[in-house]
Amino acid sequence: MTQTKIAFSPLKDEPLGAVVTLPEGVTDPAELDELNFQLLKEALHKYLVLVIPDQEGLKPQSQYVLTQRFDESSHGLYGHDEKLFHHAKSVLAKDGKCIPERPEVICVGNGKFEAQELTGGKDMELEHPTHFTFHKNILSDEEVAQKQTRYYRWHIDSALYDLAPPMVTTLLGLVVPETTEKQTIKYTDSDETKEVVKGATAFVSGANSFKQLSKEDQDFAMNTTVIYAPHPYIFIAPSKATDDGLTMVSEGKETQLDDLPEWDIKKVKKLPLVWSNPTTGEPHLQVHGCCIWKLVNSKTGETICELEEAREKVHSLMRPEVFGTQLLVNLLKMKKD
Repeated sequence: MTQTKIAFSPLKDEPLGAVVTLPEGVTDPAELDELNFQLLKEALHKYLVLVIPDQEGLKPQSQYVLTQRFDESSHGLYGHDEKLFHHAKSVLAKDGKCIPERPEVICVGNGKFEAQELTGGKDMELEHPTHFTFHKNILSDEEVAQKQTRYYRWHIDSALYDLAPPMVTTLLGLVVPETTEKQTIKYTDSDETKEVVKGATAFVSGANSFKQLSKEDQDFAMNTTVIYAPHPYIFIAPSKATDDGLTMVSEGKETQLDDLPEWDIKKVKKLPLVWSNPTTGEPHLQVHGCCIWKLVNSKTGETICELEEAREKVHSLMRPEVFGTQLLVNLLKMKKD
């Protein structure tokens, strides 16, 4: 029987995520008909991470179209400003290079790649960021030899200044480490450990994160707005991150506001600490802990806490969500059965 409807299989023994089976005859998810795309959208809200196997041939244009279909009003209004992303003083400066065909699609990785369609016909050299340049405390040579690693930076893909956060992020794995290459994360504030595949991306559920909070913290989160720093990735660049990559260590090293590129207070992002899932209705904790500036009361606009205290508060809210059993990792090279 011909499969005409998209299907979803929850990931086994994982706290979130599902594998997508495209309708027969469809290889490019950007070309889904409207009915199946709406099912895809609802499934994303339900499972939070969707894995579409065997997409090595997906073109940058298709990736852009697929992402934009989740919010067709988004063209030019979300993501990152290319000039600021690659600003010399930005912590993101070396994190990736824009695809010439579709600058909204950013290529990240490590090493040299010969000229090809994906690179716009030019050789491309990429440098993958690591905790060695971002964290205050780094692993020793001995720990690295023991195949330890760190979460680099917990984040949402957004400029968090002027441009709005995207509805979704799409990640396309092309050249990735073998799934047999394992590393271990050892939490420095507990005896927890987590085995991960080298180069993997970790995901958490904002809904699960909110559920884990105390009633007091839930009430706090529901009534709090996060104000992000102007040009946040330049603002935090001189600073260093905590061992878990959740936020920054407050040492007064941030770029002074007068030394930032020109900025407008009207373009500073003020976003809710808790978002409501449009399909399930569940509240989700969602915040970029590294880029926060201050927290304010959503009802009164009164400042609750400034930079250092805001970081400490957000870290306390986020830390339970990066407990090993709450994470989804190790999705590299997932294939159909």
